[in-house]
Amino acid sequence: MPIQIPAGVTVTVKDDVVTVKGPKGELSEKINPSIKVNIDNGVISLTRPGDERTYRAQHGLYRALVNNMVIGVSAGYRKELELVGVGYRASSTGQVLDLSLGYTHSIYLQLPNEVKLETKSERNKNPLIILESADKQLIGQVCAKIRSFRMPEPYKGKGIRFVGEVIRRKSGKSAGK
Repeated sequence: MPIQIPAGVTVTVKDDVVTVKGPKGELSEKINPSIKVNIDNGVISLTRPGDERTYRAQHGLYRALVNNMVIGVSAGYRKELELVGVGYRASSTGQVLDLSLGYTHSIYLQLPNEVKLETKSERNKNPLIILESADKQLIGQVCAKIRSFRMPEPYKGKGIRFVGEVIRRKSGKSAGK
């Protein structure tokens, strides 16, 4: 499936490295030399040498990676996390995220410069952590790290979860009687 290049985005291929530049930043990815990348008339197409299983798998992988880079530098990626629980708080100073999650100590997390951080705390609403980046893999990794401090639990629903995520709730041991 070909990838359309939006306006304002440039794609270059040199020595099996695809570089994508756009208004949100610049990303590059090394690609297996057996997968060929062709750019013509604002369309990127990837071709594989044969129909073996490894070539098919790599073809889909690299197509998805290049597509994610093009979307990232043109539109960007945004993830929103909410803290559900009494006394859970989040604040930010620069690229340092300060989390208060019911432990005896605060958790400080230094985020990479490629990720833009914003926190919101409104009265009678759960605190929000908003992350924006051009790199889909990096923003997903940062979200997973933040969630690992307090995973959403199924009994009370407390923890750090994505906005709109549904946590499957369980009834406790008193429900069986």
